[in-house]
Amino acid sequence: MKITRYENAIFGLRPIIEAINAGQEIDTLFIQKGLKGDIFPELWDLVKKHRVNYKHVPVEKLNRLTRKNHQGVFAFISPITFYRTENIIPQLFEDGKNPLILVLDRVTDVRNFGAIVRSAECSGVHAIIVPEKGSAAINGDAMKTSAGALSSVPICREFNLKATIDFLKNSGLQIVACTEKTDELIYEPDYKLPTAVIMGSEEDGISDEYLKRSTHKTKIPMMGSIGSLNVSVSAGVILYEAVRQRQL
Repeated sequence: MKITRYENAIFGLRPIIEAINAGQEIDTLFIQKGLKGDIFPELWDLVKKHRVNYKHVPVEKLNRLTRKNHQGVFAFISPITFYRTENIIPQLFEDGKNPLILVLDRVTDVRNFGAIVRSAECSGVHAIIVPEKGSAAINGDAMKTSAGALSSVPICREFNLKATIDFLKNSGLQIVACTEKTDELIYEPDYKLPTAVIMGSEEDGISDEYLKRSTHKTKIPMMGSIGSLNVSVSAGVILYEAVRQRQL
């Protein structure tokens, strides 16, 4: 069956089922609230099996995405392949590399995300970890803003960020949280150690459950009257402190 698609999207129950079975990476799947039918259980089983990122939405949302017969489902295809943290970290150590990992907690703005990935690639970050839900869509805008860096830096999309941070700690990485809720400056941790840097959302910062798991809580010194930097700028600042220390 020919897959109905335009740009980076597909819609219709059978086309999306075929795409998942073919191993295509689904960035976001929109499912009409209350959707039923003979074919839908087959799709739902695949969604659960492959842990596809999905959202239940009203039919009006789907009608805005396409005027064609979407059958209650619409999916954006990711332009990249996602990795697993549990595979990336051991491989870095096996290759004799000193891991520098970036964890993004609920960074949802696509352009901010793309800019962060660009800075991460330039600063030698080995992988970026994002949650399956509550993360920016990885689409054409993100690819453009990243200046192609999304094709170079492995992106790990994890279901349980808390468990992933615990895995990083148990693997020997220090967790450096960039937050305003501290007196310690970003210059104080030793970034020559295997390190994971956590950046939080612009609205709420880093979740408390992740702050509790951090080895260091650090902040960027602010000299002006505005209390904070854009998250993509903040990420660049702290990552390049890690670069500075690692080159000494």
